[in-house]
Amino acid sequence: MTDLLRRIEDIVAPTVVGMGFELVRVAMSRGGGTLQIMIEPADGRPMDVEDCANVSRALSAVLDVEDPIPAAYTLEVSSPGIDRPLTREKDYVRWVGHLARVETTEPVEGRRRFKGMLLGLENGAVRLKLEDGTDALVPLAIVSRAKLEMTDALLDEYRRAQDGAEQAH
Repeated sequence: MTDLLRRIEDIVAPTVVGMGFELVRVAMSRGGGTLQIMIEPADGRPMDVEDCANVSRALSAVLDVEDPIPAAYTLEVSSPGIDRPLTREKDYVRWVGHLARVETTEPVEGRRRFKGMLLGLENGAVRLKLEDGTDALVPLAIVSRAKLEMTDALLDEYRRAQDGAEQAH
């Protein structure tokens, strides 16, 4: 993460948390024209469009005051979606048992890309059961990108969460 993204995260996190959400990721598009703030409800309920709109309005005001980005940009507030990125340690624990892709900044046992069943975290490393049946330990410090893969099991879990949220209302 760049210094600019860390600064933006420090600026927006208090507002996001204060509104009842968790900050999943702060990213800039390759050309720098879009600032993406990815959030999810802290209570685990599903996101809706109104949540994104409310947080977007609040963050626009905060970012206008702090003005961390000198050039013009578009603010995009979104949810992680079903095939979500894994950005926090707790994501690697929460999504155990699901298929994930992990990319690293440097090779681990001769490779930089891994795909397998997420087995959790172990001593600062992501443990995966690879498609060939072997286990891989990928140091979290060198993970550049990680996300869940769309599977029937992931869709089923998402549907159960949606159904549970609808019954709670």
